Amino acid sequence: MGLIKMPSELEVKKTISILIYGEPGIGKTTLGVSAPNAVLFDYDGGVQRINGAHRVPTLQVSSWEQTQAAIEEINKELPQTKTIVIDTVGKMLDYMSAYIIANDPKMAQRDGSLSLKGYGVRKNMFVNFIKQLAISGRNVVFIAHEREEKRGEETYKRPEIGGSSANDLIKELDLVCYMHAVGKKRTITFDPEEHYYAKNTCNLAPDIEVPANIDAEGNPTLANDFLCKIIAANEEAQKRNLEKTGDYEKLVAQIKADIAAIKDAAGMNAYIDVCKKMDADNVHIFNSRLVQRNTLKARIEELQLKFNQEKQCYE
Repeated sequence: MGLIKMPSELEVKKTISILIYGEPGIGKTTLGVSAPNAVLFDYDGGVQRINGAHRVPTLQVSSWEQTQAAIEEINKELPQTKTIVIDTVGKMLDYMSAYIIANDPKMAQRDGSLSLKGYGVRKNMFVNFIKQLAISGRNVVFIAHEREEKRGEETYKRPEIGGSSANDLIKELDLVCYMHAVGKKRTITFDPEEHYYAKNTCNLAPDIEVPANIDAEGNPTLANDFLCKIIAANEEAQKRNLEKTGDYEKLVAQIKADIAAIKDAAGMNAYIDVCKKMDADNVHIFNSRLVQRNTLKARIEELQLKFNQEKQCYE
Protein backbone atom coordinates (compact mmCIF):
# COMPACT_ATOMS: atom_id res chain seq x y z
CA MET A 1 0.00 0.00 0.00
CA GLY A 2 0.97 3.66 -0.40
CA LEU A 3 -0.93 6.14 1.76
CA ILE A 4 -2.85 3.58 3.81
CA LYS A 5 -0.73 1.88 6.45
CA MET A 6 -1.28 -1.30 8.41
CA PRO A 7 -1.55 -0.77 12.19
CA SER A 8 1.99 -2.07 12.74
CA GLU A 9 3.32 0.42 10.16
CA LEU A 10 1.94 3.52 11.86
CA GLU A 11 4.44 6.11 13.00
CA VAL A 12 5.12 6.60 16.69
CA LYS A 13 3.73 9.92 17.94
CA LYS A 14 6.77 11.54 19.52
CA THR A 15 5.07 14.60 20.97
CA ILE A 16 2.48 15.07 23.70
CA SER A 17 -0.15 17.71 24.33
CA ILE A 18 -1.04 18.03 27.98
CA LEU A 19 -3.07 20.19 30.37
CA ILE A 20 -1.85 20.53 33.94
CA TYR A 21 -4.23 22.16 36.40
CA GLY A 22 -4.47 22.18 40.15
CA GLU A 23 -3.94 23.86 43.46
CA PRO A 24 -2.24 27.29 43.69
CA GLY A 25 1.47 27.28 44.45
CA ILE A 26 1.89 23.53 44.01
CA GLY A 27 4.48 23.85 41.24
CA LYS A 28 2.47 23.61 38.01
CA THR A 29 4.73 26.00 36.10
CA THR A 30 7.90 24.27 37.25
CA LEU A 31 6.37 20.96 36.21
CA GLY A 32 5.37 22.43 32.85
CA VAL A 33 8.88 23.57 31.98
CA SER A 34 10.29 20.14 32.91
CA ALA A 35 9.39 19.07 29.36
CA PRO A 36 12.30 18.83 26.87
CA ASN A 37 13.79 22.06 25.46
CA ALA A 38 10.87 24.16 26.67
CA VAL A 39 10.02 27.78 25.94
CA LEU A 40 7.58 29.38 28.40
CA PHE A 41 4.84 31.74 27.23
CA ASP A 42 4.26 33.49 30.54
CA TYR A 43 0.86 35.19 30.54
CA ASP A 44 0.49 35.02 34.31
CA GLY A 45 3.87 35.93 35.85
CA GLY A 46 4.56 32.27 36.61
CA VAL A 47 8.24 32.46 35.70
CA GLN A 48 8.88 34.52 38.82
CA ARG A 49 7.90 31.51 40.93
CA ILE A 50 10.31 29.10 39.26
CA ASN A 51 13.65 28.41 40.93
CA GLY A 52 16.39 30.18 39.00
CA ALA A 53 18.12 26.90 38.15
CA HIS A 54 14.98 25.60 36.47
CA ARG A 55 14.03 28.60 34.36
CA VAL A 56 13.86 28.32 30.59
CA PRO A 57 13.70 30.82 27.68
CA THR A 58 10.56 32.86 28.33
CA LEU A 59 8.18 35.23 26.60
CA GLN A 60 6.81 37.62 29.24
CA VAL A 61 3.56 38.45 27.52
CA SER A 62 2.13 41.95 27.54
CA SER A 63 -0.15 41.65 24.48
CA TRP A 64 -1.69 38.94 22.30
CA GLU A 65 0.24 40.15 19.27
CA GLN A 66 3.44 39.00 20.94
CA THR A 67 2.27 35.39 20.91
CA GLN A 68 2.31 34.96 17.14
CA ALA A 69 5.53 36.95 16.85
CA ALA A 70 7.16 34.69 19.45
CA ILE A 71 6.14 31.52 17.58
CA GLU A 72 7.71 32.91 14.41
CA GLU A 73 10.85 33.83 16.38
CA ILE A 74 11.08 30.30 17.79
CA ASN A 75 10.78 28.80 14.30
CA LYS A 76 13.58 31.03 12.98
CA GLU A 77 15.95 31.44 15.92
CA LEU A 78 15.23 28.58 18.34
CA PRO A 79 14.52 25.58 16.08
CA GLN A 80 15.81 23.26 18.82
CA THR A 81 12.69 24.08 20.87
CA LYS A 82 10.73 20.89 21.52
CA THR A 83 8.04 22.19 23.89
CA ILE A 84 5.87 25.29 24.18
CA VAL A 85 4.40 25.93 27.62
CA ILE A 86 1.27 28.11 27.90
CA ASP A 87 0.91 29.55 31.42
CA THR A 88 -1.96 30.03 32.02
CA VAL A 89 -4.67 29.25 29.48
CA GLY A 90 -7.19 31.41 31.33
CA LYS A 91 -4.94 34.47 31.26
CA MET A 92 -4.09 33.85 27.60
CA LEU A 93 -7.82 34.02 26.82
CA ASP A 94 -7.93 37.39 28.57
CA TYR A 95 -5.23 38.68 26.22
CA MET A 96 -7.22 37.32 23.27
CA SER A 97 -10.30 39.16 24.49
CA ALA A 98 -8.39 42.44 24.85
CA TYR A 99 -7.01 42.02 21.32
CA ILE A 100 -10.47 41.37 19.86
CA ILE A 101 -12.00 44.43 21.55
CA ALA A 102 -9.07 46.68 20.60
CA ASN A 103 -9.53 45.74 16.95
CA ASP A 104 -13.33 45.95 17.02
CA PRO A 105 -14.92 47.83 19.95
CA LYS A 106 -18.33 46.49 18.87
CA MET A 107 -17.25 43.13 20.24
CA ALA A 108 -17.43 44.55 23.78
CA GLN A 109 -20.38 44.97 26.11
CA ARG A 110 -20.83 48.11 28.20
CA ASP A 111 -18.96 46.56 31.12
CA GLY A 112 -15.93 45.91 28.89
CA SER A 113 -16.43 42.15 28.63
CA LEU A 114 -16.88 40.34 25.33
CA SER A 115 -20.26 40.32 23.66
CA LEU A 116 -21.81 37.03 22.56
CA LYS A 117 -20.41 37.62 19.07
CA GLY A 118 -17.04 38.45 20.60
CA TYR A 119 -16.98 35.12 22.42
CA GLY A 120 -17.64 33.42 19.10
CA VAL A 121 -14.65 35.21 17.55
CA ARG A 122 -12.46 34.25 20.51
CA LYS A 123 -13.56 30.63 20.31
CA ASN A 124 -12.44 30.46 16.68
CA MET A 125 -9.14 32.16 17.51
CA PHE A 126 -8.53 29.74 20.36
CA VAL A 127 -9.36 26.61 18.36
CA ASN A 128 -7.14 27.77 15.48
CA PHE A 129 -4.30 28.51 17.89
CA ILE A 130 -4.57 25.03 19.45
CA LYS A 131 -4.46 23.47 15.98
CA GLN A 132 -1.47 25.62 15.03
CA LEU A 133 0.41 24.32 18.06
CA ALA A 134 -0.73 20.74 17.43
CA ILE A 135 0.78 20.63 13.94
CA SER A 136 4.00 22.38 14.97
CA GLY A 137 5.77 19.10 15.70
CA ARG A 138 6.40 20.17 19.28
CA ASN A 139 5.08 19.15 22.67
CA VAL A 140 2.52 21.58 24.05
CA VAL A 141 1.91 22.02 27.78
CA PHE A 142 -1.08 24.08 28.88
CA ILE A 143 -1.29 25.18 32.50
CA ALA A 144 -4.46 26.29 34.28
CA HIS A 145 -5.51 27.22 37.76
CA GLU A 146 -8.26 25.19 39.36
CA ARG A 147 -11.71 26.47 40.21
CA GLU A 148 -14.24 24.86 42.49
CA GLU A 149 -17.83 24.00 41.63
CA LYS A 150 -20.27 23.31 44.45
CA ARG A 151 -23.11 20.86 43.93
CA GLY A 152 -24.89 20.44 47.21
CA GLU A 153 -22.32 19.17 49.67
CA GLU A 154 -19.92 18.01 46.95
CA THR A 155 -16.97 20.04 45.62
CA TYR A 156 -15.69 19.50 42.08
CA LYS A 157 -12.34 20.66 40.69
CA ARG A 158 -12.32 22.10 37.19
CA PRO A 159 -9.63 23.87 35.11
CA GLU A 160 -10.16 27.63 35.08
CA ILE A 161 -10.64 28.07 31.34
CA GLY A 162 -13.35 30.41 30.12
CA GLY A 163 -16.70 29.19 28.80
CA SER A 164 -16.72 26.32 26.33
CA SER A 165 -12.99 26.78 25.72
CA ALA A 166 -12.23 24.04 28.26
CA ASN A 167 -14.03 21.46 26.13
CA ASP A 168 -12.45 22.82 22.93
CA LEU A 169 -9.02 22.34 24.49
CA ILE A 170 -9.51 19.03 26.28
CA LYS A 171 -10.74 17.17 23.20
CA GLU A 172 -7.46 18.03 21.42
CA LEU A 173 -5.17 16.78 24.22
CA ASP A 174 -3.37 13.51 24.91
CA LEU A 175 -3.25 14.05 28.66
CA VAL A 176 -5.13 16.06 31.26
CA CYS A 177 -3.80 15.82 34.79
CA TYR A 178 -4.93 17.22 38.10
CA MET A 179 -2.02 18.23 40.34
CA HIS A 180 -2.66 18.20 44.05
CA ALA A 181 -1.11 17.44 47.41
CA VAL A 182 -1.54 14.11 49.15
CA GLY A 183 -0.14 14.75 52.59
CA LYS A 184 3.20 16.42 51.89
CA LYS A 185 3.62 14.75 48.52
CA ARG A 186 2.75 16.36 45.21
CA THR A 187 0.77 14.04 42.98
CA ILE A 188 -0.54 14.24 39.43
CA THR A 189 -3.59 12.20 38.58
CA PHE A 190 -4.30 11.16 35.00
CA ASP A 191 -7.36 8.96 35.36
CA PRO A 192 -10.75 10.72 35.36
CA GLU A 193 -12.68 10.72 38.57
CA GLU A 194 -16.05 12.14 39.54
CA HIS A 195 -14.60 15.20 41.26
CA TYR A 196 -12.05 16.32 38.68
CA TYR A 197 -11.29 16.18 34.96
CA ALA A 198 -8.49 13.97 33.70
CA LYS A 199 -7.55 12.23 30.46
CA ASN A 200 -5.07 9.42 29.95
CA THR A 201 -4.70 8.34 26.32
CA CYS A 202 -1.07 7.32 26.95
CA ASN A 203 -1.89 4.56 29.46
CA LEU A 204 0.21 6.12 32.21
CA ALA A 205 -0.12 5.08 35.83
CA PRO A 206 -3.25 6.76 37.24
CA ASP A 207 -1.34 8.57 40.01
CA ILE A 208 2.31 9.61 39.89
CA GLU A 209 4.26 11.37 42.62
CA VAL A 210 6.17 14.45 41.49
CA PRO A 211 9.53 14.41 43.27
CA ALA A 212 10.70 17.53 45.05
CA ASN A 213 13.66 19.03 43.19
CA ILE A 214 14.65 21.75 45.67
CA ASP A 215 15.46 21.55 49.38
CA ALA A 216 14.04 23.63 52.23
CA GLU A 217 16.54 26.42 51.47
CA GLY A 218 15.52 26.54 47.81
CA ASN A 219 18.65 24.83 46.51
CA PRO A 220 18.13 22.52 43.51
CA THR A 221 18.56 18.84 44.39
CA LEU A 222 17.36 17.18 41.17
CA ALA A 223 17.20 18.02 37.49
CA ASN A 224 13.81 19.41 36.49
CA ASP A 225 13.06 16.69 33.93
CA PHE A 226 9.83 15.04 35.09
CA LEU A 227 7.89 15.58 31.85
CA CYS A 228 10.96 14.58 29.83
CA LYS A 229 10.66 11.16 31.46
CA ILE A 230 6.88 11.01 30.93
CA ILE A 231 7.26 11.82 27.22
CA ALA A 232 10.11 9.34 26.77
CA ALA A 233 8.15 6.60 28.57
CA ASN A 234 5.13 7.24 26.36
CA GLU A 235 7.24 6.98 23.20
CA GLU A 236 8.74 3.69 24.37
CA ALA A 237 5.28 2.34 25.22
CA GLN A 238 4.08 3.22 21.72
CA LYS A 239 7.06 1.42 20.18
CA ARG A 240 6.36 -1.71 22.24
CA ASN A 241 2.71 -1.56 21.25
CA LEU A 242 3.62 -1.28 17.55
CA GLU A 243 5.94 -4.29 17.87
CA LYS A 244 3.17 -6.26 19.55
CA THR A 245 0.73 -5.14 16.85
CA GLY A 246 3.12 -6.46 14.20
CA ASP A 247 3.32 -9.80 16.03
CA TYR A 248 -0.48 -9.84 16.23
CA GLU A 249 -0.86 -9.27 12.48
CA LYS A 250 1.56 -12.12 11.72
CA LEU A 251 -0.21 -14.45 14.17
CA VAL A 252 -3.68 -13.72 12.77
CA ALA A 253 -2.43 -14.18 9.20
CA GLN A 254 -0.95 -17.57 10.17
CA ILE A 255 -4.15 -18.62 11.95
CA LYS A 256 -6.28 -17.78 8.93
CA ALA A 257 -3.89 -19.55 6.53
CA ASP A 258 -3.77 -22.69 8.69
CA ILE A 259 -7.56 -22.84 8.98
CA ALA A 260 -8.04 -22.23 5.26
CA ALA A 261 -5.75 -25.23 4.62
CA ILE A 262 -8.03 -27.61 6.55
CA LYS A 263 -9.71 -29.91 3.99
CA ASP A 264 -11.49 -32.57 6.05
CA ALA A 265 -12.45 -33.89 9.49
CA ALA A 266 -8.97 -35.32 10.11
CA GLY A 267 -7.39 -31.96 9.41
CA MET A 268 -9.92 -30.23 11.66
CA ASN A 269 -9.28 -32.60 14.55
CA ALA A 270 -5.54 -32.11 14.16
CA TYR A 271 -5.98 -28.32 14.21
CA ILE A 272 -8.14 -28.49 17.35
CA ASP A 273 -5.10 -30.01 19.08
CA VAL A 274 -3.02 -27.10 17.76
CA CYS A 275 -5.55 -24.67 19.30
CA LYS A 276 -5.29 -26.40 22.67
CA LYS A 277 -1.50 -26.17 22.60
CA MET A 278 -1.66 -22.47 21.66
CA ASP A 279 -3.91 -21.85 24.66
CA ALA A 280 -1.60 -23.80 26.95
CA ASP A 281 1.46 -21.92 25.67
CA ASN A 282 -0.34 -18.56 25.99
CA VAL A 283 0.68 -17.43 22.51
CA HIS A 284 -2.42 -15.37 21.74
CA ILE A 285 -2.14 -11.60 21.34
CA PHE A 286 -4.98 -9.10 21.77
CA ASN A 287 -8.13 -10.80 20.36
CA SER A 288 -6.37 -13.45 18.25
CA ARG A 289 -8.12 -16.25 20.16
CA LEU A 290 -11.51 -14.77 19.20
CA VAL A 291 -10.38 -14.40 15.57
CA GLN A 292 -9.27 -18.04 15.61
CA ARG A 293 -12.56 -19.21 17.11
CA ASN A 294 -14.72 -17.30 14.61
CA THR A 295 -12.62 -18.31 11.60
CA LEU A 296 -12.66 -21.93 12.76
CA LYS A 297 -16.45 -21.88 13.17
CA ALA A 298 -16.90 -20.53 9.64
CA ARG A 299 -14.59 -23.24 8.23
CA ILE A 300 -16.47 -25.98 10.06
CA GLU A 301 -19.70 -24.75 8.46
CA GLU A 302 -18.07 -24.59 5.02
CA LEU A 303 -16.88 -28.20 5.33
CA GLN A 304 -20.24 -29.26 6.82
CA LEU A 305 -18.52 -31.07 9.67
CA LYS A 306 -20.39 -32.38 12.71
CA PHE A 307 -19.00 -32.85 16.19
CA ASN A 308 -19.43 -36.33 17.65
CA GLN A 309 -19.97 -35.85 21.36
CA GLU A 310 -19.31 -39.49 22.13
CA LYS A 311 -15.99 -39.62 20.28
CA GLN A 312 -15.16 -35.98 21.02
CA CYS A 313 -14.09 -35.26 17.45
CA TYR A 314 -15.36 -33.90 14.14
CA GLU A 315 -16.69 -36.20 11.44
